[in-house]
This record gives sequence, structure tokens and C-alpha cells, in this order.
Amino acid sequence: MREDRRPYWIKKSYLSFRVWYSNHFLKPACDYLGDFHTIMKPWYISISGPNIQIGKCATIIGEPGDRVQIGVWGRESGEGKITIGDYVLISPGVRISASDEIIIGDNVMIANGAYVTDADWHGIYDRSNRDVNRYSVHISDNVWLGDHSSVLKGVSIGENSIVAAGAVVTKDIPANVVVAGNPAIIVKHLDEDKGFIKRSDFFADPAGLEIFFDGVDKAVLSNNSFLNWIRTLIKPSMKD
Repeated sequence: MREDRRPYWIKKSYLSFRVWYSNHFLKPACDYLGDFHTIMKPWYISISGPNIQIGKCATIIGEPGDRVQIGVWGRESGEGKITIGDYVLISPGVRISASDEIIIGDNVMIANGAYVTDADWHGIYDRSNRDVNRYSVHISDNVWLGDHSSVLKGVSIGENSIVAAGAVVTKDIPANVVVAGNPAIIVKHLDEDKGFIKRSDFFADPAGLEIFFDGVDKAVLSNNSFLNWIRTLIKPSMKD
């Protein structure tokens, strides 16, 4: 990882702009977006449709080639909803698409390119219409969805369970297990007696955490000069 050559005030200004952009463009797209969110590259995140709620201390990461897409396309105007709990992590390329209802609990981690949907979106024989039946998706607290995994319609996933990279979940998954494959099957049982350190533990004092990381930035970046930073932008291969 290359050294950050930005002066402290440049990084501080960038982070302030990032928060402003998130609150100005993404927060109004939600019915609720909680405080202390960390939304990285929010201009690569799309939130569309009604009835979308995202809890506090959410971390959402967009990238140019891997936009995050969270959307509700209800059967009728104002229908359908997505409810996402507190302390979630949503990585680049994640898609969450609801026809009727998707509920995601607290402390859930969703890795790069994962897909969650509650519908097939087109019937098998009548491909101009959706299935008339409704299939909600429920993902419980502290679940971890692996890289490019898929959670399909009508599925419930129990607390603490892990969906392995590339797995396709088509049936309910109990709590405290690891599933893998297509279709996903149980490959391991977790020992819940060992306990789990959750994202909520890290964010127990979100205001204090912001102060701590600001102090780290100030200490690490305080000696960086504006002119030297400009020179590294013009000539990235330049050495000090």
C-alpha cells in the first residue's frame, strides 16, 4: 500500500465532502439512514425505490467498476421494502433487490459482489409478469455473506451463520453454521459457546472512534506538504 501523501487538511476536507455528499444525495433516497455512517465513494452507490431503511454505523463501499445497488421495485407504487440493521458492512458490487420484503439484521457483513433478492422477477412461462406469490428474505444478526454469494427468494438465514464465497442459498439456513456450494449445504457447525466479536463491539463508541481516527490522521499526515502532494499527483513515480 502506497503512503498517503495528502496533507491532513486535504484529507479532512475530502472526508467532510464525502459525508456531505452522502447526506445530500443518499440519505434523502432512504426512509431512514442512521448516524455515524461511513460511506466510501458514495457517488458509486445507487439507492432507489420506496421504503428503504439503513441503520446506524453502516459501512458501505462503492467502487467505479463495482457499484453498490440497493433498490425496491414493488408490484405497485409504494410497495416493497428493504430494512437493513445497524453496524452493517456492504462491500463493492453488492446488489440488494426487493420486490416485496428483504430484512437484514444487525452486524451483517456482505462481501464483494454478493446478491440478495426476494424474487425471480419473471415467471417461467409468462415472462412479462412476476410470480403472484411473495417470498420474503430474512437475514439474521451477525450473518456473513461471502464473496459473490447469492441469497434467493424465500430464504431465512439464522444468526451468526456464514455463506461461503460463490454459494447459492435456495433454502433456509439455521443459526451457527457455514454453508457452501450451489445449492448451498451445511459444511460446518460453529461453536456458539466461544462467542462472537461483532461489528457493534468495534462501534460501541462511534463518536469516540471518529475522534481517534482523526487523531491518527493528524499524527500521520501532519508533515505532508501541499506542494509535495501536488508533485506526486503529477509524477506518481517520484521519490522523496
